[in-house]
Amino acid sequence: MKYYLCKFLPPRTDFLATMTPEEVDLMKRHGAFLNDLLDKGIVVAHGPVDDPAGGWGLSLYQVADDVDVKALASQDPMVTDGGARYDVLPMRHLRSRG
Repeated sequence: MKYYLCKFLPPRTDFLATMTPEEVDLMKRHGAFLNDLLDKGIVVAHGPVDDPAGGWGLSLYQVADDVDVKALASQDPMVTDGGARYDVLPMRHLRSRG
């Protein structure tokens, strides 16, 4: 197994406060995308981070060795259609509450 911290970076620092109606829809699709990965056991946890410098999102992945997390994250609707991106950072291990 491999483990990753993925930092979701919206298209601008004030994004959460200035989303257009189209971006609100994309964010709903973004949440559904991550919830689907959570239901499949690929994502361990995800959620928004209230950073004073600008909000961002965090997701923790636990995947099989043959899974390309960067390719998987690139399928997020906010990446494909909304101008967002991910920083994908490998972790040495991940423990979580069951």
